[in-house]
Amino acid sequence: MHIDLSNKTALVTASTSGIGYAIAIGLAHAGASVVINGRSQTSVDNALDRIKLEQPLASVQGIVADLSDAAGVARITSVVAKTDILVNNAGIYGPKPFFEIEDQEWERFFQTNVMSGIRLSRFYLQGMLDRDWGRIVFISSESALNIPPDMIHYGMTKTAQLAVAGGLARLAAGSQVTVNSVLPGPTLSDGVRAMLKDSAQHAGVSIEQAGTDFVRQQRSTSILQRLATPEEVANLVVYTCSRQASATTGAALRVDGGVVNSIV
Repeated sequence: MHIDLSNKTALVTASTSGIGYAIAIGLAHAGASVVINGRSQTSVDNALDRIKLEQPLASVQGIVADLSDAAGVARITSVVAKTDILVNNAGIYGPKPFFEIEDQEWERFFQTNVMSGIRLSRFYLQGMLDRDWGRIVFISSESALNIPPDMIHYGMTKTAQLAVAGGLARLAAGSQVTVNSVLPGPTLSDGVRAMLKDSAQHAGVSIEQAGTDFVRQQRSTSILQRLATPEEVANLVVYTCSRQASATTGAALRVDGGVVNSIV
């Protein structure tokens, strides 16, 4: 299958590292003009340099914006008037005991993980419908289905994304605009790599092996029995954004390595 996204513009939020970066480079490889986003000029510049090194002919630009509030979203929309593909990847996570999560922390997670995607979709979806082609993808998580007891506030936002994506897909019914969610499982992102560094050094093993040990001990339902790579997650996202995925919409697409113990 040859995925060709030439003449398509793609905006990928929080795309200077990890899964977001892998998605951006994957879309660029398919020929899309890609807009990346990060919270600092340094992170954006570094990501642009990496993309140009890996894909010298890629059409790519960067925008610095913190999407945890409406002002950050407005900074993006003031520069990018329209896009054919929107990947809502921006998000925060972190464990915290339920009884210690204050109201403002719930609000911070909701604003960053849910409202950023809502605001961007509200801005770009109408144009997609007018042009009768578009792709919106929310990067959710297997935690949307397996709510982690140590990150209930995070799991709540990931479930909310599924609800928003499902509703938007139905709003776009009868058009060539699709809206889907992609649900990664345990993935060797930059953040997870940093988290595993100390345990790997202590055990005298590679970070990859430490990740495998973590999955087998903490995510025992995993069929994959290892961490996925950001590129493996990105492969599904790039397909979902392709012309070939025209009949896939309103779906929660799992790339969780079988962690979710469900037959569907």
